[in-house]
Amino acid sequence: MNLKQLRYFLTVAQEKQITAAAKRLYIAQPPLSYQLKQLEKELEVKLFIRTAHGIELTDAGRELESYAEKILDLAETAKDQVHKTAQGELGTIKIGSASSSANVLPSSDFKKLAEYYPNINFDVYEENTFGVLEKLDNGTIDLGIVRTPFNHHGIESKTLTSENMVVVTKDQKFLTQGPIIIKKLQKKPLIIYRRFEEIFNQSFAHAGIKPFYAVKCDDSRTAILWAQQGMGYALVPETIAQLYARDQFVVIKHNSWKTHLQLVWRKGKRSSLIQRIIDLFN
Repeated sequence: MNLKQLRYFLTVAQEKQITAAAKRLYIAQPPLSYQLKQLEKELEVKLFIRTAHGIELTDAGRELESYAEKILDLAETAKDQVHKTAQGELGTIKIGSASSSANVLPSSDFKKLAEYYPNINFDVYEENTFGVLEKLDNGTIDLGIVRTPFNHHGIESKTLTSENMVVVTKDQKFLTQGPIIIKKLQKKPLIIYRRFEEIFNQSFAHAGIKPFYAVKCDDSRTAILWAQQGMGYALVPETIAQLYARDQFVVIKHNSWKTHLQLVWRKGKRSSLIQRIIDLFN
């Protein structure tokens, strides 16, 4: 029993005539009759009886009819779903998002994608950069949005943003100075996002400054919160300050203190859907 036989069977059941069914199927009567006989032979039942008004289904034929309709509908759905998956129009996108990626995820392009391909859905995992990279490595997610610096071994990436580091503080006098140089941070109680510590240390050492780190943490939002409570001067990426500390920060003028948001994925073959998402980010 195959899909072609079931399609032939349903057409005959609907038309109630071999001649009309063959015409509708664009085939000759002999091959149609042959396929129906093969179907009856395999099932070991009579599916049709001839009457004065044409062909009618037997009880067994009516039973098969309900199954045949479901099977053909399911086959068509499977074909459609497989095609959409292959074309990147169907599936789940598992994406990891660092806390500092709020300005790029979600984007207007994601909204357009969801409107154009309503069968695509998103599974979002929120972690810090290292948590996102760990999930990418163990296959929990397909894509990640993380902040430099990090180890690029085994992954490919696309840079999404480039931005300055800024100082978040309650010190209004400090904020009125405009863009500052790092020497202005000397003797200040600094609050840092721990993963930037090595970069800060190198720059301070080059400038002959011994920094005082009042607070070290693992999330830039935490650094901002402590600064807003008057615990010190938080050094964070500019986009995070714009989101959580508007009018409470000043830009630092230092070329090596640049940070980037990057879209990352594992090296190797990837699905059409994942490639479609990668291409969204220009």
